[in-house]
Amino acid sequence: MKKSAKSKPKRPKMAHISEEMKEWANLLSQELEKWPKVSAKPMFGMRCYYRGSKVFGALPVTRSIESSNSLMFKINPMPPNLLVRAYNDSRVSSTDSLKTRKWRLFEIANESDLRDALWWLNQAYEKAK
Repeated sequence: MKKSAKSKPKRPKMAHISEEMKEWANLLSQELEKWPKVSAKPMFGMRCYYRGSKVFGALPVTRSIESSNSLMFKINPMPPNLLVRAYNDSRVSSTDSLKTRKWRLFEIANESDLRDALWWLNQAYEKAK
């Protein structure tokens, strides 16, 4: 009798990041590393950021989730006011494989998006107490 294969959670698609995103991620990384109690660890071509023991964000180093210009942040639970703001911001999304983990993607199209990317990362940092 054959054992039935356990279904594994679907892994998100990993994309190689653009040269622009490497620069943008580096700028964001420099800022995040100045924040109190922040540490960083490499993971799957990305650098995950922690406030103490709680992960709150991930910036691409060589790979990113789904898009060559996206970063990730985690707010769990997401307060209603931020949920509405995320829903209304076309740059913020989630994928089926990330929904159960409460991660959101932020898509950076140009340098002016860095300010808003940092704002979302700061929201995640503040909620990771």
